[in-house]
Amino acid sequence: MKSTLSAVAIAALIWMPGAPAVARDQLPYEAVQMLELKDGSTVYVFKDGKMAKEDRLGRPVHLKPGETLDLKDGRKVKAVGNEVQRLRGQLEHDQRG
Repeated sequence: MKSTLSAVAIAALIWMPGAPAVARDQLPYEAVQMLELKDGSTVYVFKDGKMAKEDRLGRPVHLKPGETLDLKDGRKVKAVGNEVQRLRGQLEHDQRG
């Protein structure tokens, strides 16, 4: 029994330094939906319903909560949140591959 616990403890210690590298791929950057706007920019909707906006040049820009966004297909959507830093993280993650 002692040897099993020791083996588990040693395995956990060996795995711990690699944990941040594994967790990096599972960060909450991933948007579940991308909506194109009339002006050529894109709105990203994250799993929790919050949004972030990328201008037509690929730069994250600030959203005003409650701002009305005109989608390319004619629909209108109200902005929820202003997740600029979250979008930056996703764009950086996507560029690294």
